[in-house]
Amino acid sequence: MSNHALQAISPIDGRYASKTSGLIPFFSEEALIKYRIQVEIEYFIALVEIPLPQLSDFDTSLFPELRKLYQEFSTEDAQHIKNTEKVTNHDVKAVEYFIKEKFDALGLEKYKEFIHFGLTSQDINNTAIPLSLKEAMNEVYVPQLLSVKDKLKELVEEWKDVPMLARTHGQPASPTRLGKEIQVFVTRIEEQFDLLNDIKSAAKFGGATGNFNAHKVAYPDIDWKAFGTQFVQERLYLHHSFPTTQIEHYDHMAALFDCLKRINTILIDLDRDIWTYVSMDYFKQKIKKGEIGSSAMPHKVNPIDFENSEGNLGIANAVFEHLSAKLPISRLQRDLTDSTVLRNIGVPMGHTVIGLQSTLKGLNKLLLNEAKFAEDLENNWAVVAEAIQTILRREGYPNPYEALKGLTRTNETVTQQSIADFIETLEVSEAIKAEMRVITPGNYTGI
Repeated sequence: MSNHALQAISPIDGRYASKTSGLIPFFSEEALIKYRIQVEIEYFIALVEIPLPQLSDFDTSLFPELRKLYQEFSTEDAQHIKNTEKVTNHDVKAVEYFIKEKFDALGLEKYKEFIHFGLTSQDINNTAIPLSLKEAMNEVYVPQLLSVKDKLKELVEEWKDVPMLARTHGQPASPTRLGKEIQVFVTRIEEQFDLLNDIKSAAKFGGATGNFNAHKVAYPDIDWKAFGTQFVQERLYLHHSFPTTQIEHYDHMAALFDCLKRINTILIDLDRDIWTYVSMDYFKQKIKKGEIGSSAMPHKVNPIDFENSEGNLGIANAVFEHLSAKLPISRLQRDLTDSTVLRNIGVPMGHTVIGLQSTLKGLNKLLLNEAKFAEDLENNWAVVAEAIQTILRREGYPNPYEALKGLTRTNETVTQQSIADFIETLEVSEAIKAEMRVITPGNYTGI
């Protein structure tokens, strides 16, 4: 941990910096500036390709040189822009001035007024930010979520035949299989992931109030709506929101944050279940030499990874909730509240990836304690009562539920022998009794 990390206010940039470093290229201040430059450069190139009359003689062989402004963007470049911003007190204008300086250096002075031509700052912010979010999702979030899901699928296969006493309301219930219980979480994640993929990465692009006013007055014969849609969708690979006010309405982004929140909630549910299984001694945990579980109790191996995940995912969800509730609301044609809020997208994403990594780490440390599974099943023969009374119902036996209730709802322990003795008292055929005798807590696990 660097001295800078030790001085960080937020743990995602301090204690957990190594876990969140993959998000720096997408959500840092430097990254935002780089994405803004990318949009400005690609917009200028698109204007050349119309072509606008004043850009018809632009040397298109210089396009690769222009793209280097964002492809080779450096921390020094970012600092230069931040220094300019101290004077302009406007972040996007500082980006515009930076690009104009580069045009001067390339001998392209005559074209530089077409940088940011007809645009408002939100045409840049509302394309740069969804672009960075989309790429962060694809390059960081999705691979880490799929790693957790793949590990769970591996455990489903490994534990598919392990019978387990289920618990509803915390009480012994009809037995299940450990693999099936893990599959529940796999399926939930997969279904939410499908919904996630259906959400559009939307961007606003249309001038000061969304109507291409400046574009239309300068070049009335150009279909600027078609240009904007083509630019956003075919060059930036985002969905063009239209009509809009000065800013993107953020409805799709809000849907994304809500979906991420649901996935996090599923993972919290998983974390708590595994934590409980560890407390029940169903799992041991791999011990790493040198690690300490408790500062006072040497014997402890705590399920800290699942606790860490739960805590971080909870913080992420609290921020996602604010983002999805606040961003779609803006006074009239725009207010500035979205600006500072958007700068915090990396915060819940950071806590989310910490949570994903912690869950995966915890899953990789689990050791199955099969003896405990078997012991709990053996100590709870009462759970086969459901099976016996269901067979009796099938056979038309009088009041089977009440008969089993009398057997099981006492203060005495129901055992294999007491179940066997009960079966022998039933006035049913030997074939039906034989069918009941083979039922055990370990094989009464359904499909």
